[in-house]
Amino acid sequence: MAILISRSRNFNHFLLSTRFRFLSLLNQTSSETFFRHAKTSSFTTAAGGGFTKSTAAFSGESAAVFRLERFQSNKAGEQLNTLYYEEDENHQISYENQVMDFPGGQLPITPQMKFIAESSEKRLPCYRVLDDDGYPIPGSIFEEVSKELAVKMYSSMVALQVMDTIFYEAQRQGRLSFYLTTAGEEGINIASAAALTLDDFVLPQYREVGVIVWRGFPLKEIANQLFGNKFDYAKGRQMPCHHGSNELNYLTISSPIATQIPQAAGVAYSLKMDKKEACAVTYLGDGSTSEGDFHAALNFAAVLDAPVVFICRNNGWAISTPVNEQFRSDGVASKGQAYGIRSLRVDGNDVLATYSAIRAAREMAIKEQKPILVEAMTYRVAHHSTSDDSTKYRPVEEIEHWKTAKSPIYRFRKWIQRNGWWNDENESELRRDARKQVLQAMQAAEKVEKPPLTDLFTDVYDKVPLNLQEQQKFTRDAVKRSPKEYPSDVPV
Repeated sequence: MAILISRSRNFNHFLLSTRFRFLSLLNQTSSETFFRHAKTSSFTTAAGGGFTKSTAAFSGESAAVFRLERFQSNKAGEQLNTLYYEEDENHQISYENQVMDFPGGQLPITPQMKFIAESSEKRLPCYRVLDDDGYPIPGSIFEEVSKELAVKMYSSMVALQVMDTIFYEAQRQGRLSFYLTTAGEEGINIASAAALTLDDFVLPQYREVGVIVWRGFPLKEIANQLFGNKFDYAKGRQMPCHHGSNELNYLTISSPIATQIPQAAGVAYSLKMDKKEACAVTYLGDGSTSEGDFHAALNFAAVLDAPVVFICRNNGWAISTPVNEQFRSDGVASKGQAYGIRSLRVDGNDVLATYSAIRAAREMAIKEQKPILVEAMTYRVAHHSTSDDSTKYRPVEEIEHWKTAKSPIYRFRKWIQRNGWWNDENESELRRDARKQVLQAMQAAEKVEKPPLTDLFTDVYDKVPLNLQEQQKFTRDAVKRSPKEYPSDVPV
């Protein structure tokens, strides 16, 4: 029989006292003997606002005791919980420092009903090292970088910007079917890539071409993939901007949003089982956090203690959806705590801060064997892709402000110039050489013939099944019947 008590504290106290005396008689133990035992027993408490697992000795009459013991009843599944407590001098029950056992661990208890607020009063701070003018913020803590590394990072960002401009224009000229740029997010690309090693596995979204270039992917291979020629590793069967490299541990990009995130948790767990001194790193946009894959991945990674670094590029827009319509939480970093994942928010347009954050995240992920979530705050200066016109849903003035005043490239250039590591002559030479190299790679890739039509039906089965053989014959016959309807540079 169950008794529901919703009375005053005095009535609750009366029932509890009666119950305690009854149990004491059953055990032939006086209440005085029990309290002497309680004062010398051990317990687990929550202190200092956080949960601890340390055990402390009980002492003092003001100490509170809350033990949960389970007695198996005759009916399956029924359990009886026995409450032990102490009174204060006014015969009132004290609940301070009391904890309760649940399958997930011990929890502090309170007689007050208080709902958790939908958001905290203060937003999570954003870690930053350089201000908008490239001056180090006093007291900032960051990873020191050498002149060689700083110049390489800056040169890579400029080269990435030049490459994006040329390939974007090529698409507008009809020479490419599709393209998307990293404009405004060059800092995240290069700074995060510089903080990793080639042993780390990268699972990109689609705006991280700078990462694979930093890892050593040749410019000509970028062009081959964009044009889908016969030298393309994917044999022309992927959309442009979907690069990949086994040699560089850079998994091929997939078009569906967020599919790479749970895969990264699995890759990281594999590295953990193999005891590798490496981690998995996956990139995602703010829109990806609305996908179920994101939440499943964080939960898997946390429960399995997988060494994976989740890097979210919060660029303000998921195509045309602004972040204030994407979620009501305080951005993305706040979601990590709900899954038990250590998290950080960083200024993604600050190269030094991003580099330092990812270096620290990688080290923690590997040494402590746990997942880390990094939210990099930035802004997508360009259209989402060549299929988008962002001026339809955001003001041009806003775009221009971020393109100039908030540019990660310009900010980092100011810093290296003040250090005496860069000048206008270096800048002109870099941009001239970068443009020349991109144009050469593009022109060469454009002249290479496409993969043969038969490649559409290979590399899936060891032996091509009859239905695919029939489809292949049907396609070849269709091309022969109407050759003018199909590209002439695709061998039949």
